Amino acid sequence: MRKTIKSGSLALVLTVTLTGAAQAGGHAKVTTPTLTGFASLPAATFVPGSEPSGSLITGNTNGYAVPFADQPVQGFSGIVNNGDGTFDVLSDNGYGNQANSADFLLRVQRLAPKFATSTVRVVGGINLTDPKRRVPWKLTREDRVLTGADFDVESIVGDSSGGYWIGDEFGPYLLHFDRAGRLLSAPVPLDGVTAPETATRTGTTANLGSSKGFEGLAKSPDGRYLYALLEGTVTGDTAGDLRLNEFDTRTGKYTGKRYVYRLGAPNLAIGDAIVIDRNRFLIIERDGGQGSTAVIKRLYIADKRDRNADGLLDKTLLVDLMNIANPRRLAGFGETFTFPFQTIEDVVVLDEKTVAVLNDNNFPFSSGRTTGVADNNEWITIALPSSLRPDNRIFPDHSR
Repeated sequence: MRKTIKSGSLALVLTVTLTGAAQAGGHAKVTTPTLTGFASLPAATFVPGSEPSGSLITGNTNGYAVPFADQPVQGFSGIVNNGDGTFDVLSDNGYGNQANSADFLLRVQRLAPKFATSTVRVVGGINLTDPKRRVPWKLTREDRVLTGADFDVESIVGDSSGGYWIGDEFGPYLLHFDRAGRLLSAPVPLDGVTAPETATRTGTTANLGSSKGFEGLAKSPDGRYLYALLEGTVTGDTAGDLRLNEFDTRTGKYTGKRYVYRLGAPNLAIGDAIVIDRNRFLIIERDGGQGSTAVIKRLYIADKRDRNADGLLDKTLLVDLMNIANPRRLAGFGETFTFPFQTIEDVVVLDEKTVAVLNDNNFPFSSGRTTGVADNNEWITIALPSSLRPDNRIFPDHSR
C-alpha cells in the first residue's frame, strides 16, 4: 500500500483488492479497443462530516439544491495508481471558476473501483493545505486550507516519498505536497506564461486563457522529470498549439526543453497527459460537447521524437472514446459504448494492453449521459488490440 490516508480523524487501513481494473477484462485478444470494465460513483457523493459547499453556485444545478451540507466527491482531474486496488484521484477547483469555488476544499480522494458490481468505493482522502505558509500571497482561509479560489488543480503525479506533484491552471503553477497534503515549497511559476487569475493578483498582463494552465502532468519513468502540458495556447503561438514543458525535480527548475502538442482544431482541448515511456505520452483530446453534441473524445499517443521533423509531437490515435466495442453489453449499454461527457480528464495505464479512463462530472452542472440529470463519475477500462510496450517503471510496483 502506498500510504494510509485519513478521512476526518479515522485512519482507514486498506485491504482492498482490485476485482476490476487490470483484471476487469483479462487479456483476451481484441481487434479493436473494447470495454472490459465499468464502474460508477453517484453524482451526489459527499465527504461525511465535512463542511458546507456550493453557496456561490448560480445557474442550472440539475435539480440539486445549494448550498450542499458537505463537500462533494467530484470533478476528477487526475489519477495516481497505488498498486493495491486503490487510486488517488484529484478533485479540481470546485464549481468551474475562481469566483464560485471559495468554499470548495481542494482534496485528493482515495477510491476503489469494483467492476464486478459496477461501483466505486470512497475509502479515504486528504485536504490540501499550506500550514508552513509556502504560498506568499493571501489565501482564502486563515487556517491555510486550500480552496478552489486559491488554485485550480487539474493534474497529479506521485513522488518517490509518497507525496504529490500537482499542476495548477490559475498560475500556471507546479505545486509539491507531502503525503499528508501539506505544501512543501512555494508554487513554481512557468516563466513567460501568465493566466488571468494571476495577472489580476499581480497587476501583470495575461497571455493565456482563463483556467488554461496545466491540465496534464506526466512523470518520466525514472521519476526525475515532470512534463507539464498547458490546456490553452499562449498568446503569439499558433492557434491550437500547446506547450509541453520539462521540469527537473532535482533542481526544482524548468530545464528549458519544450515540446509542442498540436490539437486537431483550435477549439479542442486536452484532458490529461501521462507517460508510456521516456519518449511517448498518452493524451486525452476532446471537444466541449456532451450527450448528443459530443463528437471528439479521443486518446492519442504522442511521441516527442518528432520523426517527421515538423516541430510537433507525433500523434497516433489509440482510442476513439465515442466508439468503443462492447460485445458483452457491460452495464446494460449496447454493442458500441460511448463516453459522451463534456470533460474527460483522467487516464491511467493498468498494464501493457489495458487503460482506464474517468470523466470529470463537473457536479452538479454536466449532464452528458442523460439530459437534465447530473453526471455520475464513470470509470471504464479498455482493452487494446496491441501492447503499448510501456516502460515497466511507470507501474506502482516498480516506481514506489
